[in-house]
Amino acid sequence: MKNSNELIPLKIIASGTALPENKVYSSDLDLRLNKPSGFVEKHSGIEYRYHSDYQASQAKLAVDALHDTLKTHQIQPDSIDLLISASAIPIQALPYSAAHILKVSRLKAGIACFDINSSCVSFISALSVASGLLATRQYRRIAIVSAEMASRGIDWSHQESSLIFGDGAACMIVERGDGQSGIVTYKHETYPEGLELCEVRAGGTRKNLRAGMEDSDFLFQMQGKPLFKLTASLIEGFTERVLASANLEMSDIDTVVPHQASHLGLKHIRNRLNIRDERFMNIYRYRGNQVAASIPSALHEAMITDRYYGRDYVMLLGTAAGLSLSEMILRP
Repeated sequence: MKNSNELIPLKIIASGTALPENKVYSSDLDLRLNKPSGFVEKHSGIEYRYHSDYQASQAKLAVDALHDTLKTHQIQPDSIDLLISASAIPIQALPYSAAHILKVSRLKAGIACFDINSSCVSFISALSVASGLLATRQYRRIAIVSAEMASRGIDWSHQESSLIFGDGAACMIVERGDGQSGIVTYKHETYPEGLELCEVRAGGTRKNLRAGMEDSDFLFQMQGKPLFKLTASLIEGFTERVLASANLEMSDIDTVVPHQASHLGLKHIRNRLNIRDERFMNIYRYRGNQVAASIPSALHEAMITDRYYGRDYVMLLGTAAGLSLSEMILRP
C-alpha cells in the first residue's frame, strides 16, 4: 500500500558505532557468577557483549562513534551545527551530556547542543526532534549520538537483569535532504503505571545525599514479569495504530529495527507482530542490551548490510522505562 501522509523530510547521510575494548563472553560470566558452563548464554541469549572498564569515559565512547562516522563518510567536523546526545543515563546530573561530548570532540566550540532522554527509545525521539529543527532550516546538519555504559549500573545480585547488558555507542548524521527521504509516521505513548517496573532511582532529586539514598538506588532495577506482561498487552494495538496512521501493513515494511531488549523480548515482538526473520534486525547475541544505543547500533548494522538504503519502508521500534512505546517508519 502507498501511504497518503505528507513525508517529513529527513535524510540519514552517515552512521557509525563504537565499542569498548573489553569483550565479555557469557562463559566469563559463568565463572564470575559461579554458574555451570553454558548457564549465562542459555539464559541471556548472548555469546558476548562489551563492557567498559571503570576508568573509561562515556563522553569518549560517544566521541569515538562520532569521529568514526565523520571519518568513514569524509564529513568535515565544522559542517555539524547541532549535536544531540540521545542517551538514557547521563554522564552526570549537570552539565548535560552533550556539553561533555562536545568538549572532547573535534566539533567546533560554540555550536548548539542538548540532551534528549526517553530511556531506551531516546534515539527515535531525537530523530523526530531533529526532523522538526531541519524543517525550519534553523540547522543544516545534525549529529545524534547515543552512548551507554550500562555495565556501570548492573546489580550483579539480580540474575534476570545482570546477564543482558552491554556497553556501546552509535552516531547518525542527518540533514533535511531533497524531500524524497523522511519520516512517514511517528508515535510515542507513555503508560506511567509501569513507572516503577524499570528504573534507576538515584541521580536526581528523588534519591540523593539530602533526600536519602542507598547504594542500590544507583543500580538498575527491573521487575521483569510485570514489565513483560504490560508491554505484551500494549504492543500489538500500538503497532496497529502506527501502521494505520501511514495506511500501511506490516508486510509493507522492508526492515524492522527493534530495541535489543532481551532475546525473549525480541522473539516475542517478532512473533506477535508477525515479522519475517530476514526483515528483523537482531544484533543482540553479540551486543546485549545497549539501552538507548541499541536502536541506532542495529540501524547502523542494517545500513552496512544493505537493509536500509534502497528500501521502501524501515520501522524503528522500541519500548522503554516509563513505560513508553515508540515507533517510527522511515523512507530511506
